[in-house]
Amino acid sequence: MRNVKCGQFFHNYILCNTRTPDFKMAAPIIETCHVACCANRTPNVVSWGRGGTVAFGTCHSVALYDPLEKRVLTLLNGHTGRVNAVKWIHKPDCAPESHLLSGGSDNCVILWEAQVGKYVQSLVCKGHTGSVCAVDGIYVEGSNILVATAASDSTVRLWLCSEAKGAECLHTLSFGSSFMMDVSLALLPGSRVPILACGGDNSQVHLYVQSSGQQMQKAMSLQGHEDWVRGVAWTSRSGELLLASCSQDCLIRVWKLRAKSRMDARAEDDHDAIRMKEDIFEVMEREFAVSLETVLAGHENWVYGLHWQPPTYKGGELQQPLSLLSASMDKTMIIWAPEEGSGVWVEQVRVGEVGGNTLGFYGCQMSPDGSMIVAHAFHGALHLWCKDQDKEGQWRPGVVISGHFNAVLDLSWDPEGDFILSVGADQTTRLFTPWRKQDGRQETWHEISRPQIHGYDMQCLATVGRFRFVSGADEKVLRVFQAPRNFVENFANVFGTSSEKLLTSSDAASLPEGASTPALGLSNKAVFQGDLVSKTKGEEEQFSSISDQYQESYFHPLIMTEPPPEDHLLQNTLWPEVQKLYGHGFEMFCLASDSAGSVVASACKASKTEHAAVILWSASTWRQLQMLSYHTLTVTQMAFSPDARLLLAVSRDRTWSLWKRNLPAPDDTEPLFSLHAHTGKDTAVHTRIIWSCDWSPDSKYFATSSRDKKVIVWGPCGLDASDATDASSPPEIKPCSSVLDVGDSATAVAFCPVFCTDNSYLLAVGLECGRILLYTWCPGRQGGDGHDWNGCGETDISQSHSLAVKRLRWRPRAGRAGRDRGEEDGQPDAGSEIERESSWLQLASASADHSVKIFNINKRAL
Repeated sequence: MRNVKCGQFFHNYILCNTRTPDFKMAAPIIETCHVACCANRTPNVVSWGRGGTVAFGTCHSVALYDPLEKRVLTLLNGHTGRVNAVKWIHKPDCAPESHLLSGGSDNCVILWEAQVGKYVQSLVCKGHTGSVCAVDGIYVEGSNILVATAASDSTVRLWLCSEAKGAECLHTLSFGSSFMMDVSLALLPGSRVPILACGGDNSQVHLYVQSSGQQMQKAMSLQGHEDWVRGVAWTSRSGELLLASCSQDCLIRVWKLRAKSRMDARAEDDHDAIRMKEDIFEVMEREFAVSLETVLAGHENWVYGLHWQPPTYKGGELQQPLSLLSASMDKTMIIWAPEEGSGVWVEQVRVGEVGGNTLGFYGCQMSPDGSMIVAHAFHGALHLWCKDQDKEGQWRPGVVISGHFNAVLDLSWDPEGDFILSVGADQTTRLFTPWRKQDGRQETWHEISRPQIHGYDMQCLATVGRFRFVSGADEKVLRVFQAPRNFVENFANVFGTSSEKLLTSSDAASLPEGASTPALGLSNKAVFQGDLVSKTKGEEEQFSSISDQYQESYFHPLIMTEPPPEDHLLQNTLWPEVQKLYGHGFEMFCLASDSAGSVVASACKASKTEHAAVILWSASTWRQLQMLSYHTLTVTQMAFSPDARLLLAVSRDRTWSLWKRNLPAPDDTEPLFSLHAHTGKDTAVHTRIIWSCDWSPDSKYFATSSRDKKVIVWGPCGLDASDATDASSPPEIKPCSSVLDVGDSATAVAFCPVFCTDNSYLLAVGLECGRILLYTWCPGRQGGDGHDWNGCGETDISQSHSLAVKRLRWRPRAGRAGRDRGEEDGQPDAGSEIERESSWLQLASASADHSVKIFNINKRAL
């Protein structure tokens, strides 16, 4: 069954690659602008390479992240399950790595190799019958790589990876009913014999050495921990090996391993000397001694991860700093090092969160030069700290990537195209925008606000104007949010625009400063200027009610000039909730708003006609305007035409319905919208669920995409002629394109708002396998031969999502966000900059693989 699953991705990949031979090369057409993602919820999933690149597992992919450029360089797609462990294979000379290991819930371990500037899948280790949770590797015998893997099948396997024989399993260590949580490989001092350390749920650290027949033999078990051992890590220093182990007993133990000499034999005869107890084992007629170096106590909760500072070359010699980083569920990281005089190991630096409602850290890594440290938390967020160059011993939070930690189900651009809002099954709404740095370097995208942190999985959202949106979750209520003053000011600082102009466009006088959430509540409460006055000491001691004794974490206004760290995103970037909308009987599923920002349409999950009705809401009063009943099953997506005169709805019942806006009546008794056209059982072309729909920029045509792998354009939809006809004969809107077979379930479709140079329409189609296809469509070339469709680009395997594309949205105007505002900034070459930017388009995608991606599309290369 595992082999079938592993082959499924590549089957889809080949299917999507070979389906349309007329595709051009994707590289000059599609560029990846931004990837918003986070680390998976496992301890060993982040690794910092000597070359400065951080590799981490995100859903089924491995992301390569540059912390200096603050962007994801590429994604490595190959696993068919969650990536649980990632590890760079370090070179002895500390040069940048050329091999990377990843292990996943698909029971496979993949060895990635750097080739011509990119990483490709070199070998796959198959043999485990459970999820792989830890990996490590070292170079042996030239370019051969010895790999150790631990999995939930209670085994640890040793593999020899070579170009000649591929991945060969040398030995399988079985631990019965125990599980090994981490593994670490090293070479014994003064030899090329590998030694393996395993830490597991039996509270022991097991050491294995390789015998002459390449089998692993148990050397000893190190006892002392009183709970599960979560992490082990070797480092070499002065001809000795140091092994650090961390445990759920909140302690870290450092063990020393050295080769015994004749001097040791003479010292043992001296019975008066005080010596640490040593355990001895023999390998190839040489004796090695293991002793406890120190016990580090400082964390107040389970210690999940540790990492030695990487060695460096100084004066032609390899030097290993004695500096150990640890991460714990107590939300702190500690750097430990021995004192210069006494040699006693002490705490040097402690960083982390204070308060908040999050769990602690799963793992940690230190940069090659020791100037930065990173931890990844229970919810996947990366926390970065940088050493302050001006203040000795001081560390400050750094800007780092962030993203959803579960499926992203919907997203929307703001009307100006300056930022993106996204919602996901991680129960959050997030806002991403470009950061315009002071030094004028290339903009990078970052999350600058988390308007909603909810108690239900989020499903959909719709923007209503610039700084207002409606969101729907797995509850029967819609919630309306308005941006607070503090966000508008900080957005202006980060994006690089005028806050006065933004506050003038919104009613600044009535805007609250921010928002906070009660400890057991779901609604964000507005915080006004008067609420920020701190209580005096006497007032704090007098509680007017019992609830006052348990104060919620209040909003603290921030002045941001750069994107905020995770703890500020959680507490200080919420938007106040201004309205709740009741009317649906089941969980919310989709939302849409018109271009004028006057009407919002909503639909919920439904198995009957009465529940499948679309509800229209007034965006000014938030009262219910109308219920539109036609479909018999869940309405999966809706879209207003760009001229706001038509509303399109597609459904699980395989049909679509088109509703037209009526002219306003004097007595205001006429319904706002009436059924204009629809398909039925006899006229439906799609044979499976219709997942998505979108309008052409001129409101003449609309496209539908379905699980039946078909994309169809319908029309024409001009209202002028149909308004004059008799209402008893509804207009006939037919397919006006040939049926486009995209080879896989088409889960998302989007019309570009900008026409191509030959006045053809540009469409993006998202597939269930994660790929995104670009097509141009010319309405004048209709016919059954498919010549009206022209495939002009598609994402390659590193650009594609690893799971289904849930939503595609084009930026409302041409240009790249953050780069097309030269005219507003009064730059002298603003005209030429805008002309250059007009050849670029931006496409945002949301996927079940937890990521939001933004692509730059070169219109001239189409």
